Amino acid sequence: MRRRSVYLLIFILALFGLALWSIVPLDRNVFGREGLRLGLDLAGGSYLVYQADVSDIAPENRDEIMDGVKGVIERRINALGVTEPIVEVQKHEGEYNIVIQLPGIADIEKAKETVGLFTLLNFREQDAEGNWIPATGTVDGKELTLNSRYFKENTYVTVNQYGKPLLVFEWDETGQQLSEQITGRLIGKQLAIYLGDEPLRGEDGHIIAPVVKSVISDRGQIEGLSLTDAQELSRLLNAGRIDVPLGRWAEGEFEPSVPLYERTVNATLGEDSIQKSILAAGIGIVLLLLFMLVYYRLPGLVACLSLGIYGVVLLAIFKLVPITLTLPGVAGFILSLGMAVDANVLIFERIKEELRRGRSLAAAVEAGFNRAWTAIRDSNITTFIACLVLFWLGGELGALMVRGFAVTLFIGVALSMLTAIVVTRTFLRLIIGSRAVSNLAAYGISVQTVRNLK
Repeated sequence: MRRRSVYLLIFILALFGLALWSIVPLDRNVFGREGLRLGLDLAGGSYLVYQADVSDIAPENRDEIMDGVKGVIERRINALGVTEPIVEVQKHEGEYNIVIQLPGIADIEKAKETVGLFTLLNFREQDAEGNWIPATGTVDGKELTLNSRYFKENTYVTVNQYGKPLLVFEWDETGQQLSEQITGRLIGKQLAIYLGDEPLRGEDGHIIAPVVKSVISDRGQIEGLSLTDAQELSRLLNAGRIDVPLGRWAEGEFEPSVPLYERTVNATLGEDSIQKSILAAGIGIVLLLLFMLVYYRLPGLVACLSLGIYGVVLLAIFKLVPITLTLPGVAGFILSLGMAVDANVLIFERIKEELRRGRSLAAAVEAGFNRAWTAIRDSNITTFIACLVLFWLGGELGALMVRGFAVTLFIGVALSMLTAIVVTRTFLRLIIGSRAVSNLAAYGISVQTVRNLK
């Protein structure tokens, strides 16, 4: 038993050392991961809302299509290196909005520029006056605009015989029909590429509008892009296609790429919230430590050590997974600290009961842990159920802050259970096995009780 406890102690100390190394300082990169990530309410950033034009989509398919749009936007923004964006779909009376939160990007114009990169690419031709108008064709009796909705997700970048970059793409079935019609009537003429309402431009600033040399059916290529622009555009297109235009409705007209609502969240508010959260956590932890030391004495000291290990390992998990901490998430972390002590309280009370019955220290510790386990298990299971319900409801109602609280609380409670059963037990076994402290008064038993036992 003692050898096993020694091995566990070595493992616990190694785990604690690794966790401590990974979180100090909190903003250091470890194992390729960034520092501790903060949500929009703590780090500041941008909040954007776009309306989706679902007029061309059958009502029974809209929910599924919008879920796909959400996933594509998340992948595309992540491909651009934005830290932990939050994207959600809001539905009200048949209308759909896309809500996008970009932590750390406080410049609203930069945020809109970032978001604009997942806007549909569309192709335009010149009218008689030289104006660029959407290039359209007819499919199944319906007029459609040729755009990146019809790209397959297999674009790639190559070079031509002159070493110039080429973005090679392939159309789906609808795109093939549109492309054949449009390029068939534009041979020898230009076909411009627009990102939303803005034309794509080369490094020299000119509009990218290649001349159509032949009818394009299933495959085509885009010239005039720099290598960097071609690679970035290819990566974004392969992250998935957006099946609906995003923008806003204004006076019956749809304005693509224009947000319905935009707001910058002040990072100062986040700093203030962090300071108050740290103060609240500090006060709570100090009170917990004092209570455990005064009431339970040596076991209380062991619980304090276990709580320190628990806190360091939990922060390491948040940093390495990584989990984005929001203010409710911090609240869940603080709450889990208090709940981490609950298991120790149950165990220590059981140990005291066994000692009052005249059991030896070693037997009382083992019996205390064994008999307290069922109560610890059942209470934590009820908390896990509550966390799962909160997580589900947060997703259904779009309350992502609630989901953050549920996740941090779930992880914290699970780790607290492991800490109480493994770490605290190991420390107590080693102390009792070494007979370093055998006075029952050090375990919270009153002097009078000790005398009666003797």
